Amino acid sequence: MQINPSEFKISNVVDTCAVWHILSSNILYYKAKAANCAFCITYFVNYECLYKPRKEKSGKDEELISRLKFAQAKRQFSAYELDIEDLQEVEILRRRKNLGKGELTSIAFAKKTNIAFLTDDQKARKLANSVLGQEQVQTTPHLLSWLTFKGDIGDSDKNDIKKEHHDMGQKLGPHLENGFCEAMRCRLMAR
Repeated sequence: MQINPSEFKISNVVDTCAVWHILSSNILYYKAKAANCAFCITYFVNYECLYKPRKEKSGKDEELISRLKFAQAKRQFSAYELDIEDLQEVEILRRRKNLGKGELTSIAFAKKTNIAFLTDDQKARKLANSVLGQEQVQTTPHLLSWLTFKGDIGDSDKNDIKKEHHDMGQKLGPHLENGFCEAMRCRLMAR
């Protein structure tokens, strides 16, 4: 997916994996908040993140859950419900692709509210591109790239973000690196 580091929609409906990717790095999350990014989730994503039984719950899982609860107490990652019409849209989407309900409810809510959908799942991104349009679909590496392009994240921040992300058991490191490099390339071209 080609990204434009100079553009990023600051209001986002976030699916489950992207919630964990954003919150896996305190630096990334706080830089995004300082840039006025707003994240919301559907009730189903909230359920998947906080209440869905896991086969094994690690200390890293507990830490991410704690971070989400703290963010929600600060009125971030607010959860929204879908109405009957939205759920019918979810059923239509489900028939098109084999995706989880978290991704599907997020796409339906993004369509309903006309705000961007943030996902790091390739299948969800592909479906969302066809339903919402490519300009309404974003990723965590795109967020990092935009913050870098704006000058909010530098090289040392990027390394710390990747380390935090890795230490929390997340695997987006190479994509975060690519997003950072693309932002730096675009910054040089803009000069």
